[in-house]
Amino acid sequence: METQARFNWRDNFRLGLLAAVVALSLCAIGVVGTFAQRDIIGGVVSLGHVFLFGAALGGGYLAAHRDADGGTGRALLGGAFIGFLSSLPLVVLALVAEPFHLRQFLPNVSPELLEMLTLGQGQMPGLLILVAVVTVLGLVGVGMARLPSHVRRPLLTGLGVVFLIGLLSETIALAWGSHGLGLRIRRFMFASKGLSIPGVLVVFAAATGLNVWWNTQGSRVRQRVAALPPRRQQVLRWGGIALGILILLILPFLLRRYLSEVIVNVGLYILMGLGLNIVVGFAGLLDLGYVAFFAIGAYTMALLTPSEYGVANLSFWTALPFCVLAAVLAGIFLGVPVLRMRGDYLAIVTLGFGEIVRILVLSDFLAPLIGGAQGILKIPNASIGGLEIVHPEHLYYLVLAGCLLAFFVSWRLRDARLGRQWMAMREDEDVAEAMGINLVRTKLLAFAIGAAFSGMSGAIFAAKLSSVFPHSFSLMVSINVLCLIIVGGIGSLPGVVVGALALVGLPELLREFAEYRLLMYGALLILMMLARPEGFWPSEVRKRELHTESAPTGGGSPIGSA
Repeated sequence: METQARFNWRDNFRLGLLAAVVALSLCAIGVVGTFAQRDIIGGVVSLGHVFLFGAALGGGYLAAHRDADGGTGRALLGGAFIGFLSSLPLVVLALVAEPFHLRQFLPNVSPELLEMLTLGQGQMPGLLILVAVVTVLGLVGVGMARLPSHVRRPLLTGLGVVFLIGLLSETIALAWGSHGLGLRIRRFMFASKGLSIPGVLVVFAAATGLNVWWNTQGSRVRQRVAALPPRRQQVLRWGGIALGILILLILPFLLRRYLSEVIVNVGLYILMGLGLNIVVGFAGLLDLGYVAFFAIGAYTMALLTPSEYGVANLSFWTALPFCVLAAVLAGIFLGVPVLRMRGDYLAIVTLGFGEIVRILVLSDFLAPLIGGAQGILKIPNASIGGLEIVHPEHLYYLVLAGCLLAFFVSWRLRDARLGRQWMAMREDEDVAEAMGINLVRTKLLAFAIGAAFSGMSGAIFAAKLSSVFPHSFSLMVSINVLCLIIVGGIGSLPGVVVGALALVGLPELLREFAEYRLLMYGALLILMMLARPEGFWPSEVRKRELHTESAPTGGGSPIGSA
């Protein structure tokens, strides 16, 4: 009993076993081997190493958090035990892979993976080093958890920034400069793959330094800003907005063509995300058929312009309002029969609506009108004067204008009477109705306005590709938009942008790992639900709902303070 009080073997064994299963599974399904191609620190640490060793690090971190009241010695012993236990299946895999010809059954257990497991040092010496490294990482995880928060946060911030910049190093180096000072800085900061050692030191020092400065001086800065006269505060606020818009306007000149194309794709999802955020985040109506409005906007643009199946000769700008109107009418058409539905039932009905639209545009019945599985080709590009908006650098401004318009409308609606009605309805429909809120009108407006943004995105999408095909409007589009809202923060406008960058922009930059995209989505959603359920950039209302113990008393209801 005394030993049990000093060291909880059962919990540590479970965490060690979990870390072992995670590490072994990532090796077996090919994640470690495939992601080893992407270096974080050139020639030293790859993304595969992060996945391989991250399980032991995370296990030690969790063990220290679970035993927060225990002694440091006991926590370190637990971390070492977890790390050692998680290394044993990797050792067994490396020892039996060749004698038992495991590659016949597990094709991803390749010689490259075995070389990685042995750290390039030969079998026995390499495996001994592997066990030592993984055991030490378990201790490091405990140490990180036991550090004071004012030390741990800057360290984690620095490591996170190094990881992100190292992960995107090839893209950043491509967009950097290839002449003069830009070339010299690139050679100093980056290796042939990943960050260089001096680059790691510079990035880590800058990130941790800024974090420490903000943690110590941030409150003073906020107090000084709050002490300014209202007029100066307003000037400062609008100056920040103007600076942000200026950066957005010059962004294509900094990013060049490839990254501009990525930002255009992200912008289309931001536009859809802002619309779905009204339906799900503000009004609390779970819509899984949101892609239907995206498809309606795209096909309306194709039919109203002189395309292969066009019935009119309108220009992009003339057809755009009709695309938005068609999506709005479809949103109202969907909203009418589901006015009394809630929760899972609403999700199932909207899912069916999205599938109905996809099957209709794919069917032979409507093929003479909209092309069926062959789609519609030769859709004209948008143009301003005599300039056709074809290149990503030009399309960027079109998408940016749509996103800014949607952001402004969402921001104004959130703080208006209608936005408060949506939030009241989200909290409790019966209470909202008892307070005099017209649920029919409120729900229909949520569906209609959310559908309008999706229809606008679909119209721009059709003009961008000059073609539309039914397979571009699958259920996964709705799932992706819903996921980016959850990851960014339900009900948060900046959260939509953050979620789109994380779930759309990052996979676009890592296309060689596209086969693991859904795996990454699932893992990220699980981590978000466990570690930060409110999202990366949550709204104030959502934070109060999920952290009621830290909310100030007497602050009023979410409806009154939204």
